[in-house]
Amino acid sequence: MRKISFLIAMMLISAMAFTQSIKVLIETTKGNITVMLYDETPLHRDNFIKLVESNFYDSILFHRVINNFMIQAGDPTSKNAAPDVLLGDADTDYTIPAEFVYPKYFHKKGALAAARNSDDENPERRSSGSQFYIVQGRTFTDEKLDKYEAHLGIKMPADIREYYKTVGGTPHLDTQYTVFGEVLDGMDVVNEIAAVETNNDDRPVVDVRILKMKVVTADNSLGE
Repeated sequence: MRKISFLIAMMLISAMAFTQSIKVLIETTKGNITVMLYDETPLHRDNFIKLVESNFYDSILFHRVINNFMIQAGDPTSKNAAPDVLLGDADTDYTIPAEFVYPKYFHKKGALAAARNSDDENPERRSSGSQFYIVQGRTFTDEKLDKYEAHLGIKMPADIREYYKTVGGTPHLDTQYTVFGEVLDGMDVVNEIAAVETNNDDRPVVDVRILKMKVVTADNSLGE
């Protein structure tokens, strides 16, 4: 009963946020995904909107897909890439300052987050200008979550710990990558993309493409 009450409370909080945030419709060759963008990460929100409205993402591939982890897109060279070409190195000519809003926003199932270069070359953990990922994730045990807490040097709030145990996500990425939105509708499409066959570089054997993206304002319906 406690777990059911917790999940209902989380759903109500998320539903209230959805009504107040900008949404983006992502049309893919596997179906549609609708994401909402957080107002508390304005640099990432505004950059994503700018790229969507300039058609930057139209025809881009999901070039890195790992089942039970995440699906990643945003490499501009992927639009016309030949099969088996290694992708993921191309980006915009700028990066975005990190906007960590943990623990309010964490790497739960369906989280929308910005990719970035490694700490060795990017100690400020600045985000990629265009590459993003959507978390599919999995569930974790208390023992595993304890290890992540120790490694990251954080104390995980009880409600987030419960979420990772019952719903899932990727807790080892918290405070490491900026979460700037989440899936509102189409998690089944995310799961379908995550399950496709991939090569040794995690690129889908059969291309999964973003056909187009569209900003959906509070005054527009998703069907328009």
